[in-house]
Amino acid sequence: MKSYTITVNGNVYDVTVEENTGAAAPKAAAPAPKAPAAAPKAPAAPKAAGAQGSVAVSAPMPGKILGVKASVGQAVKRGEVLLVLEAMKMENDIVAPEDGTVASINVSVGDSVEAGETIATLN
Repeated sequence: MKSYTITVNGNVYDVTVEENTGAAAPKAAAPAPKAPAAAPKAPAAPKAAGAQGSVAVSAPMPGKILGVKASVGQAVKRGEVLLVLEAMKMENDIVAPEDGTVASINVSVGDSVEAGETIATLN
């Protein structure tokens, strides 16, 4: 028998593995988590007023919002900076993917975001 400690999605499991001798294997018990799993957070409500727009602007990587450069209702051109995102000690400009009007800003300065999270929308 060999014992292993395995981490899956942040949950730690102690697993014991028996070498197969060709005989029928005994039914394995479900692994017990070593540490209690944290309850998933409920998604935060959008922080800006206004309806969601038809064009979503997503965070390209996880990070922290350092600045909001656009406001709801502002007309923007493609490539214009909407937000500043800090990731890996670097400031990254999040720009408008196309011309339009800012419909919502879903984050505020200091918020942490995950990759793919919608941080703003345009019409």
